[in-house]
Amino acid sequence: MTGRVGRDLRPDDVRIVAAREMNLRGNAVINVIDPTKSFQPTFPGAVATCVIARRSIDARNDVIYRYKIEGYNHRYESYVPYEAPEYKDVTGAEPVIIVGAGPAGLFAALKLLTLGYKPVILERGKNVRDRKFDMARLTRDGVLDPDSNYCYGEGGAGAFSDGKLYTRSSKRGDIKEVLRQFVDFGANPQILIDAHPHIGTDRLPKIIESIRTTIESRGGEYHFGTKVTAFTRKKDGTIEVKALDSEHPTKTTGKPKAVKYSARKVILATGHSARDIYEALAAAKCALESKGFAMGVRVEHSQALINEARYHGQWEPGMPAAEYSFAQQVDERGVFSFCMCPGGVLVPSATEPESIVMNGMSNSARSGKFANAGVVVQIEPEDVPEEYSQAGPFKGLDFQKAVERKMWEYAHARSDNPMVAPAQRMIDFCNGVVSENLPETSYKPGVVSAPLHNLLPEFISSRLAKAFPEVNKRSIRGFFTNEALLVGVESRTSSPVRIPRNPETLECESFPGLLPCGEGAGYSGGIVSSAIDGINCAVAAVRSLSAPETAGEGEEPVNEE
Repeated sequence: MTGRVGRDLRPDDVRIVAAREMNLRGNAVINVIDPTKSFQPTFPGAVATCVIARRSIDARNDVIYRYKIEGYNHRYESYVPYEAPEYKDVTGAEPVIIVGAGPAGLFAALKLLTLGYKPVILERGKNVRDRKFDMARLTRDGVLDPDSNYCYGEGGAGAFSDGKLYTRSSKRGDIKEVLRQFVDFGANPQILIDAHPHIGTDRLPKIIESIRTTIESRGGEYHFGTKVTAFTRKKDGTIEVKALDSEHPTKTTGKPKAVKYSARKVILATGHSARDIYEALAAAKCALESKGFAMGVRVEHSQALINEARYHGQWEPGMPAAEYSFAQQVDERGVFSFCMCPGGVLVPSATEPESIVMNGMSNSARSGKFANAGVVVQIEPEDVPEEYSQAGPFKGLDFQKAVERKMWEYAHARSDNPMVAPAQRMIDFCNGVVSENLPETSYKPGVVSAPLHNLLPEFISSRLAKAFPEVNKRSIRGFFTNEALLVGVESRTSSPVRIPRNPETLECESFPGLLPCGEGAGYSGGIVSSAIDGINCAVAAVRSLSAPETAGEGEEPVNEE
């Protein structure tokens, strides 16, 4: 079905179409369920139920919404409405440690509550409210707190982004389980039907606080400022997690207090930037492997230009800010857009001193004057320069860090603000010319003109230079312009390291009881897919905990202390 943008779909229109498509009488009584509404009027004698399942914008001709409607003929099947999960009181229940309070960790914790196990969340950063002050200092003054920034802290990297909830990971779990819980905790119900749902940076913090309130009220635990440093598997099969607690420093030295936590299962949900965790795992003889990732630049246009291109000149005030995505093959490697933020701003996402990392974020209204997106090049392990090969599974990580530092060194030599970023106009980049001046940008720390075509590795910059004009030809007229600003570097698309796990138990075979999860483990990308992976790991952990013992008496435990 179709409808005009800005208007709700009328239930009577749904009934007319449904009666025709389901071969029902024209006057058949049909219930129409709109998940975005709090009140759903229904008729006891209805012969069918129709549910609005999906809404997307089609601007190829007139700008319209296209709706997907699910129909249930009551002669053959019934519509079963969603029921909110029951979060149990787990105060005295067996604990499961969760390292990281991003989407994977939080949804693993919520699932544990429904299964009767106690989540104990260890988060190196601060709560989502206190994070804001550290990010303000980072953006305004360039002062980086390595444990509280745009990547670390309650909510993870996704808490201060666009809050995109679009994923292709439908085969891994129930996407609606994630979306419905987000709505229960305060998200706009529109996310239940939008083709590309998002929450917005301004709304996510309150939702994350609401999740924490629920977890703590049911007996779960949060430990902020708790930086995990080591993992040990004890002889009895439990895992001891060592950490430094900066929120409760020692009275004598004022330094973070050494603390320990133990549980039979540990869900590791640390995100794609917790590089020291990989070192701790390597020290515990946990298997690691190099994996592919992507790297490129953040591209910023005026939102007006993107609206004009995507709506084919039909955009009007009140219509949603236009977004875009593209993917193409250039010299046998993918070049694609990533994390597009309509009406958004560029933000510094470094987690270590002397490095520049770019990201973008949008508020729920997406009303800013700029649009930005990562445009990145696929990198396979064999593409990483030979000079990093001695690092083994860390070679991609070391390469990533080297490029981030190179960006910082160039920009820092030309500005007092340590977070100033190197930038270049798009056509200048493709022509190998340093821009004489730069257009206005949303990036608050500022930008300096730089030869990004040389600062980026050649196998990345050459593919980007070929891709930008093609995007203009294929899909987004006006995209290839010198008014577009490229800012380096977009490097944290995903982790260059994977923590191998058994596909059935989801545990590390080299470290039983440890369940690597989400982006940092190399098994997801984005809020929803990470949340789904967290749910799956929670289910796997409980399944193992509730299973009868099967180990033989003479079996040797792995990684004992």
